[in-house]
Amino acid sequence: MNRHEIDAEREMNRLLDAGGTPPVDADPFRFGETRLSPDRIISLLQPHMTDRRLRRIRTVVAERTRTVVPVVEGLVNTGNVSAVMRSAEALGYQDFHVVKGNNERYKHSERAASGAQQWLDVWRWDGPSAAAAHLHDEGYQIVAMHLHADTVPIRELDFTAPTALVFGNEEEGVTDAMMEEADAACVVPLPGFTESFNVSVAAAVALYHAQQHRLDRQGHHADLSEEEQTRLVARFCLRSVTEPEKIIERKLSEEA
Repeated sequence: MNRHEIDAEREMNRLLDAGGTPPVDADPFRFGETRLSPDRIISLLQPHMTDRRLRRIRTVVAERTRTVVPVVEGLVNTGNVSAVMRSAEALGYQDFHVVKGNNERYKHSERAASGAQQWLDVWRWDGPSAAAAHLHDEGYQIVAMHLHADTVPIRELDFTAPTALVFGNEEEGVTDAMMEEADAACVVPLPGFTESFNVSVAAAVALYHAQQHRLDRQGHHADLSEEEQTRLVARFCLRSVTEPEKIIERKLSEEA
């Protein structure tokens, strides 16, 4: 592995690790032997943020959904991963799944996620079977963006139902192994001479379509419960303050 490949691998790991471990695998509200409620976390950190910042966090969280989740499989270009992350975060998707491909030689691109990755819950999987098993267990239909014998136009899908939308490798697309796990395949119809989009553009178009479909069909895209929103606000507060653990531990010590 040459220097450029090492740099690309480092950048990919930085992107995928920025958001931290998904909340099902860790307890972000435990400090030593003390576990605090999300509301308590918010109240302790609020003095260390501007009112505008906290309002912004609450506004963003109020527009989030986990009902539709983007999944990228085998992407090797860091710029493409960054771009899909940026689109997903900007359009209100909270979970972001990454499935490892067979080609581990990453390519570095200067395109950046502009910090979007730190606001996503990034799930990493070693292969399609593990990712698909989890998603199916959670009640998601798996839809691959892939030209296939049974491919349908994306407009025929119902994105008000829990859906995992899979985008494949830049050159080879979605793997056969993932297609065996998929419940459906779809494409964005292209009436022009251009036959396909770059994966990052395809993801942006598909995720925007899913958002608009949900708005048209049910009047809202976001659907987190009040409890889920409070937990996410607390987690975003933890990510917005420098050394939040030290602040919280100091305040708890002062109250003891």
